[in-house]
Amino acid sequence: MNSQNLSLFHITRPPKGNTSKAPLLIMLHGYGSDENDLFSFASELPEELFVISVRAPQAMQPYGNAWYAIYFDNTSGKFSDTEQAKVSRDLIAQFIEEAVTAYDVDKDNVTLLGFSQGTILSYAVALNYPEKVKNVIALSGYINEDILPEDLNKKDYSSLDFYCSHGSVDQVIPVEWARKAKPFLDKLSIKNHYSEFPVGHGVAPQNFFELKKWLEKRI
Repeated sequence: MNSQNLSLFHITRPPKGNTSKAPLLIMLHGYGSDENDLFSFASELPEELFVISVRAPQAMQPYGNAWYAIYFDNTSGKFSDTEQAKVSRDLIAQFIEEAVTAYDVDKDNVTLLGFSQGTILSYAVALNYPEKVKNVIALSGYINEDILPEDLNKKDYSSLDFYCSHGSVDQVIPVEWARKAKPFLDKLSIKNHYSEFPVGHGVAPQNFFELKKWLEKRI
């Protein structure tokens, strides 16, 4: 089942049984991927969840999608398009509102599950719009301060909870970048857990089992 009536194309997995006001989990894929990538996890996630996997708005050639452009050049390596990232950040926040209206889900129990570029935006959505999100599963990403609010200390983050993980030999996003998340979140008194696994830019089986157990306790 999918719906194109909302602002972002997506596919869904309704909860098992007759669950009204189900907890909602929204999947945000990485650069160059699509909505089917993380959705392969859906059958392994708790049955009571309403799962939505979203396709990023920018089509890439010859295939795949992106939340924002990443430019590669010989002088500075690669850099992200901050303005496009902000647009996608706000689009995801809008999509959350649309989804909790369109589907029979609990607007106070929304989890974002991101990978890589999807994680960068999950951090940004939660820290800009904490009233829309309860949990964040941040896989193989980092906190990009360029797309966070300037008044971080004035927002209420008391209901947020983060599960963050990274591969210790990630060749795409350096593990040092990911390690900054815990002290950053701690400083804001935000509940969080950080784990590393001996893999590259991907999710190890033990990583998945740990995040699943973490999620089960919070929905």
